[in-house]
Amino acid sequence: MGFAILCLAVVTFALARQVGVIHQRIGPVGALALSKTVRVGEKSPEFQLDTLDGEAVVLGAPDPDGRSTLITFLTPKCPVCAQLLPALRSIAREESKWLRLVFASDGDPAQHAEFRNRSRLDDFAYVLSPELGMTYEIGKLPYGVLLDENGFVAAQGLTNSREHVESLFEAKRLGVSSIQEFLEHQEEGRVLIAGGSQQPS
Repeated sequence: MGFAILCLAVVTFALARQVGVIHQRIGPVGALALSKTVRVGEKSPEFQLDTLDGEAVVLGAPDPDGRSTLITFLTPKCPVCAQLLPALRSIAREESKWLRLVFASDGDPAQHAEFRNRSRLDDFAYVLSPELGMTYEIGKLPYGVLLDENGFVAAQGLTNSREHVESLFEAKRLGVSSIQEFLEHQEEGRVLIAGGSQQPS
């Protein structure tokens, strides 16, 4: 019995280590876009919400300042979310001319207020809206939805790192739904060339 438990422990450790290796390999590729009801290229529904401070914020409508909006879905109990916050604060400063950052979640307002203060997010709009999360079918965190200046979904995906967040910006610039799609198109082009066909323009 003891030997069987030991073998099981060894196998479990080996599997966990392999999963970690795979995660490191796929991590830098770009934000993983999941299948959504509101798809990239479609107009986002408009939301009129109140922040934790009671200030009104509108999401999904054309931005009066001509800026895009990055909605970052997170939760106080998400370790990866906490690790991402310094990068998000830095991005918000560096890209402020064309981008505004909004944090979104749901749950107990007091808990989120404490988390916001502890995480130094007081300068950003922070909204609690189950409807917002359900609209974008948020199932994994942290998750980013990038809306363009007219309220259309420009890109979306899991954002476990700064590179993932920036891949949303690159996807918007390239006019693709995600970096995944861009890389897939590149690969298709290489396959066509290898087969003797002309590269698509």
